[in-house]
Amino acid sequence: MNNLIYLDYAATTPIDEQVIDEMVQCMGFLNNFGNPASSSHRYGQNASLVVEKARQQVAHCVNANPTEIIWTSGATESNNLALKGIAQQYCHKGKHIITSQIEHKAILDTCRELEQHGFDVTYLKPEPQTGLITVEMVQEALRSDTILVSLMMVNNEIGTLTDVKQIAEIVKINGSFFHVDAAQAVGKVEIDLCAMKIDLMSFSGHKVYGPKGIGALYVRPELQLKAQIHGGGHEKGIRAGTLATHQIVGMGAAFALAKQKLAVEQQRLSYLRNKLWQGLQELTTLQLNGDPTACVSNYLNVSFIGTKADLIIEKIQSVAAVSSGSACNSHQTGPSHVISALDIPTDLANRAVRFSFGAYTVEKDIDCVLQAIKSLEQTSEIIFYNF
Repeated sequence: MNNLIYLDYAATTPIDEQVIDEMVQCMGFLNNFGNPASSSHRYGQNASLVVEKARQQVAHCVNANPTEIIWTSGATESNNLALKGIAQQYCHKGKHIITSQIEHKAILDTCRELEQHGFDVTYLKPEPQTGLITVEMVQEALRSDTILVSLMMVNNEIGTLTDVKQIAEIVKINGSFFHVDAAQAVGKVEIDLCAMKIDLMSFSGHKVYGPKGIGALYVRPELQLKAQIHGGGHEKGIRAGTLATHQIVGMGAAFALAKQKLAVEQQRLSYLRNKLWQGLQELTTLQLNGDPTACVSNYLNVSFIGTKADLIIEKIQSVAAVSSGSACNSHQTGPSHVISALDIPTDLANRAVRFSFGAYTVEKDIDCVLQAIKSLEQTSEIIFYNF
């Protein structure tokens, strides 16, 4: 059905076949289709059992207590619930929020909305080209009226890592709350919430070979959140709505698999990423967008340089599904807000390509992309320059 090599795993991942099997067992009359809230009969009780098993699987993946996991419709809702829930519940403590210029739109747009309601938001500018948000940046921005800091653990466009553990320490000392968007981090880096002073953390199912339309929010027990969806008191009164058993089971299974495969998969993808990066450097002139070491193996964001850059990008796109930004921004023209924030010249920002690798990426795929670029030299007599 698909004739393009898939290198856009940051946008979404296909559901793992094992996960699909688990989900099917919660669909159809002969399977576990009941409403988990229907506690008066076996149909509901059985559905509730698998929902709680999935909650345990998600919690185990990030070393949290299952009671600290709240189901949502995805990381976007989790982010909204975290930011609005804290802001509305604790506004008496202060109305200052800290985030960064390179967060997902689910964070940035929510912050813009909160600004309309009297909150003051500081948008940290990342380190040029690397995109790093440092502990020192956060420390300098903290104020006595700062109630919340919200930063992503792994950037969804350039793959850079944020030192959320150290940032959590200074945020806690300041008496503020700390939210982390970990939608792109699960299955890529170890997450130990028992070892970090993080108050809230957002997760997504479809970034980890689970289904779309399901996510979760980790909430530290002593926190109170102002609910954003009302109607039935589900999820300890924090998030109302009938639980989608099949999607929840799928997310739980996906998180269990992600934890099992993390180390081996990161090693495998690191080899493929390095092969592509080295191969591109041998063929043409380009620039790395993001930090070369403080990053995960799943992403490679580069800007192509020179008069033939557009032709190279067009050739790559003829053989591979790649992205010039996050999926949420793909309808927009021009560079993404993340690349723009890195102080990259406009001509390079407009020629940025994100390669993102995953479970079905193999070495042959990398060879195919490199060969496609090589073919330009033969057919168009293009001269390629090395760094």
